[in-house]
Amino acid sequence: MTQQAEATRRVPLNRDRVLTAAVVLADEAGIESLSMRRLAQELGVVPMALYKHVANKEELLDGMVDVLVAEIDPPVSDAGWKNAVRLRVLSARRSLLRHPWARQVLESRSARTPAVLGYMDSFIGMFLAGGFSVDLTHHVMHALGSRMWGFTQELFDDSAGAAPVEPAPEIQAAMLQEMAKRYPNILRVAMAAEHDDGSVVSQGCDDQFEFEFALDLLLDGFERFHQQGWTSERARLER
Repeated sequence: MTQQAEATRRVPLNRDRVLTAAVVLADEAGIESLSMRRLAQELGVVPMALYKHVANKEELLDGMVDVLVAEIDPPVSDAGWKNAVRLRVLSARRSLLRHPWARQVLESRSARTPAVLGYMDSFIGMFLAGGFSVDLTHHVMHALGSRMWGFTQELFDDSAGAAPVEPAPEIQAAMLQEMAKRYPNILRVAMAAEHDDGSVVSQGCDDQFEFEFALDLLLDGFERFHQQGWTSERARLER
């Protein structure tokens, strides 16, 4: 047994240490490699020791999301609602990019922890503090969707999160030729720009520029509706 392992055993086990180790393991080995048994090995404890701090793997994953939320910067005071929202979204995206597993886990959560609810509440609060009506804020949050977590559904992604298999060059050329015949508009748009692989959350076109471009379009639209005193038809009928 190494001195490092002995030192690890001497550090008292608590929930924060379990969650931090789980995040590190998922970052390094992938979320598929995360199990209670593997995590216990990393911590130098028996698997049953973990259950004193997390009831099961689902609670472990919820806790990992809480770690992710804690990394997101709080709202910037005196920045104006538009800049505050933009900064917060981009902070969430930076956190997401640091943890390749984060999007998959976020999308798999069926229950919201207090940390997640707190993040959502403070996010909504930025619009309300900016003078948005409750009605407009409701629709704004629908429009933002998963973008408040730093990711969006990717238009040209058909890999469903799986690692793409590169076909042989001659097969790829034939596929592109067939695509050009059948779906010329899709191919033209999909091939129009190069993407920065280092900034992509998953496979596809959602690189940093595309993300910020769409975010700014939304924020500009929210600002225009707010200035116009926009109200939904349903809210008008309920008055």
